[in-house]
Amino acid sequence: MTNSTANKPLIPAGPDMEAQARTLFDDSLIWIESHWLNIAIAAGVAVLIVASLHAVRAWAMRLCQRGAGTANWYSVIGRALSKTGNFFIIMTALRLVAGYANPPQMVATTIGFLFTIAAVFQVAIWVRELIFGAIEHRTTSENYNGEGLASAIGIIRLLVSIVLFAIATVMVLSNVGVNVTGLVAGLGIGGIAIGLAAQGIFGDLIAALSIIFDRPFRVGQHIKYNGTDGTIEQIGLKSTRLRSVTGELRIISNRQLLDKEIQNFSDRRLIRFNWMLGVAYETPPDLLDRLPQILVEIAEACGARTTRNGFANFGPSTLDYEFIVEIDGTDWTAANRIRDKLATTILRRFAQEGIDMPYPAQASFTAAPDGKLIMPYPEVQPVRRVDKEPDET
Repeated sequence: MTNSTANKPLIPAGPDMEAQARTLFDDSLIWIESHWLNIAIAAGVAVLIVASLHAVRAWAMRLCQRGAGTANWYSVIGRALSKTGNFFIIMTALRLVAGYANPPQMVATTIGFLFTIAAVFQVAIWVRELIFGAIEHRTTSENYNGEGLASAIGIIRLLVSIVLFAIATVMVLSNVGVNVTGLVAGLGIGGIAIGLAAQGIFGDLIAALSIIFDRPFRVGQHIKYNGTDGTIEQIGLKSTRLRSVTGELRIISNRQLLDKEIQNFSDRRLIRFNWMLGVAYETPPDLLDRLPQILVEIAEACGARTTRNGFANFGPSTLDYEFIVEIDGTDWTAANRIRDKLATTILRRFAQEGIDMPYPAQASFTAAPDGKLIMPYPEVQPVRRVDKEPDET
């Protein structure tokens, strides 16, 4: 076989197509007359295969309905299998029984060609449905705002469909002998041009997908980034909208948001408060030894627990004790009430124990030109005693 024969396309043109069509018809008649029994048996088996594949598709549709759309991965797979087309089912059955019926070369080539087309596009449909199901499953299970992501999911569906069916088309053309080198190069150059022109949009779109699958935050959660904090209201195709604590709506692109350090306050399991308490150097050592236990008692009395309560360092004017308490839960309203109670309890208990918490104090003095200090208050003149003379009687 020469190279030109090996690269000969499967779909001829002009007179060659008419000659092959006539040959196909004649060979089919001869084949049917000489192999009618094998054909009948193969047809019966093909019917059974078609019925079995339809039963599998019906089971997949019931699995999808039982799973309520995309509630779990079983329903996602079931929805993908339910998209199996009748053309693919028929061509699969014919391909499986063609060898037993011993068809002529032209018939076998035609069956193989049609099966290739059906299989390639059917796989593209399955992959597309699995990708859509994965995205919808994640957005549903994580309580993302469906309306906010409707445009993003629509664009994703369109892009995925274009890419998958473009690949399927190239594969089919390559299998029928068409030189797809120029087509692939053209698609690559066009894709690069479109990507450069819309790199900002695609960057935000990919960032939106990262938010969906990586889950740094979700709708309704409270986050903080670059000193800005607020509650997530909507995750869109290009930007994320959050309501700040002061009431205004803040909008930031998805790509810029993911480039920053994000603090998610809604995923915290506890609330922690940290104080540095300064006590006077004149505090008796025995009382200082009891101070950590006193702090534990204060925390437990207020419904909190201590994680660190002990001496920290020697301050300029005080002995510094670190006092860190934790509160279970994420309710800041309740935590603030406990914090207020801790502050007043500390002051009350320290007063009972005789523990002073001094604060820095400064005194300023001024001097005269000769260097003599001038007191900030008038000097008190000594009172001169005057003895009275006795009254003469």
